[in-house]
Amino acid sequence: MSPAGYAERRSLVPMSELTTFRIGGPAATVAAPKGIHFVAPLLADVKAAGTPVLLLGSGSNLLVADEGFSGTVVAMRPYCANISVSGQVITAEAGATLAAVAAAARDAGLSGLEFAAGIPGTVGGGIYMNAGAYGGELSGVLFRALLLDTDLQEYEATAEELSMSYRHTALMERGGTVLRASFLLTPASPADISAKMEELAIRRREKQPLTYPSAGSAFKRPQGDYAARLIDAAGLRGLRVGDAAVSEKHAGFIINLGSATAKDVRALMVQVTGAVYEQFGIKLEPEIRMVGF
Repeated sequence: MSPAGYAERRSLVPMSELTTFRIGGPAATVAAPKGIHFVAPLLADVKAAGTPVLLLGSGSNLLVADEGFSGTVVAMRPYCANISVSGQVITAEAGATLAAVAAAARDAGLSGLEFAAGIPGTVGGGIYMNAGAYGGELSGVLFRALLLDTDLQEYEATAEELSMSYRHTALMERGGTVLRASFLLTPASPADISAKMEELAIRRREKQPLTYPSAGSAFKRPQGDYAARLIDAAGLRGLRVGDAAVSEKHAGFIINLGSATAKDVRALMVQVTGAVYEQFGIKLEPEIRMVGF
């Protein structure tokens, strides 16, 4: 791709600066396309060079190894983050934060994304994993998404076509890149929407360790139960490996107390998984995406 298509291109960037965990060694290259139509050419360049690629939004569900990432990180923020509203449909590019999209929907008097206001991720990552909270999921409001397939060809898909389910989409198996998504919402009073968003924000502040770096929920919810309940029942609340700890406030979170390493977090997750399985016969699955291990 012509250098004109890059908004930024940097070398040896610490991934601790680009993830909410504040953990991770250096990425060989971080490249930011000027807009979503430059994403395919950028990925084609990386593919031609034969180097690994990592698409990055907010880095909010990511644990990168202490050794870093040897390939190219394609940063969708802040240049691929446009948001627009037409009738009951709000459209956002992959780098737009879910908080910004929820706020735009509120301002337009459109309800349905209140649950997403406190999710610290982007549209791209949210669609990729079907992000959700407090009973809501993006699959419930997705109208259609614009994506790239593994051959870098654009196509559109609905939630059904992406086989969206709890913290899962077909993209996790077949690959692909989210460029943009449109959400079909319901007209409502901005005041009522704001009240619902504030109610959920209060619940988050009361129950989640928001003052510490983390990657959100560390484990997926097992069938018929909750990871946090199982971890707490196993007596693991407050368990530490180095500066990585199971949160005292919410046992479903692993937090960075200050200088945790990726090795610390990984070892702690292994301990938690093993203890829960030994006591309850339930194998917890990581919700955090791990890179470089």
